Amino acid sequence: QVQLVESGGGLVQAGDSLRLSCAASGRSFSLYTVGWFRQAPGKERDFVAGITWGSLETYYADSVKGRFTISRDNAKNTVYLQMNSLKPEDTDVYFCAAQYLSGRDYSPSNFASWGQGTQVNVSS
Repeated sequence: QVQLVESGGGLVQAGDSLRLSCAASGRSFSLYTVGWFRQAPGKERDFVAGITWGSLETYYADSVKGRFTISRDNAKNTVYLQMNSLKPEDTDVYFCAAQYLSGRDYSPSNFASWGQGTQVNVSS
């Protein structure tokens, strides 16, 4: 398994942008599918965006399509989430997760490695 550390969260105003980073330690990171999830207190963890290993196919929740972009730099063992046109409803703790040689199943239960999360607050 890989160890994951998120960074880049913060407090911004509606309409602003943030870029989250998910840095991985461990070997063969390029063989991991990575997803971003978010979670509010007392609520379930929801899928936001994902990028597969190999073909680098990307997937997005409907709520973020056209605003968020996921990318990865395997040479740096890092996955990014560029978040534009942020809305107050994007306020959450954002987690990245990784699963070895996984396909397109972005159910949280499919991911074995998780970061500690980074808080994003969007004010109106």
